Amino acid sequence: MPLLKDLPVDQRPREKLLARGPAALADGELLALLLRTGLAGEGVFELAQRVLAGCGGVAGLLAATPETLSRIKGLGPAKRAELLAVMELARRALAEPMRSAPVFDAPQTVKDYVALQLGGREHEVFAVLFLDSQHRLIVMEELFRGSLSQTSVYPREVVRRALALNAGALILAHNHPSGLAEPSRADEFLTQTLRQALQLVDVRVLDHLVVGRGCVVSMAERGLL
Repeated sequence: MPLLKDLPVDQRPREKLLARGPAALADGELLALLLRTGLAGEGVFELAQRVLAGCGGVAGLLAATPETLSRIKGLGPAKRAELLAVMELARRALAEPMRSAPVFDAPQTVKDYVALQLGGREHEVFAVLFLDSQHRLIVMEELFRGSLSQTSVYPREVVRRALALNAGALILAHNHPSGLAEPSRADEFLTQTLRQALQLVDVRVLDHLVVGRGCVVSMAERGLL
């Protein structure tokens, strides 16, 4: 792949974006624009492609943790900080409308937000979106982390946090590190257990989202809630 300085001006990522819009750039070009420089013997385009490959694509990059990025050669503190800042801006942009309107006004936004938070994680993470009485987002919290195959979820802790936040409803969410978003029997059992526990304190479970690779499955839409 040619070096950035060797490309025709209209094919350089910055000039191409300004002239034709960001949608005209490939994933690697957009990332190269953020990274700006490569390494000795490795141009910025090659570095961008290696970063994407190491994270499992754009979705994995957006969900990458600081620890994940720190393991990628060529991403020093400055580059990591810039990437993490962009990821956080994306998360906040998705969360903003959910805090001002009921989450079910934009169900795809909820799925996108959860995928951005949990997609690409190496270990299973169980999170809860706590909602107010109008079903607007209060906060999303990661409550439990587990191994590659399972996580231990304690209903008592979920109930405690719901009461502390004065939540009126909530949405459960967890990822499948295998990449498959199909709910398991264990997922169904856990959902019913949490639903029953939260009913005792008058908090509704509206949905349980299962995040896979490039896909989010709603258990409510499947009739499993």
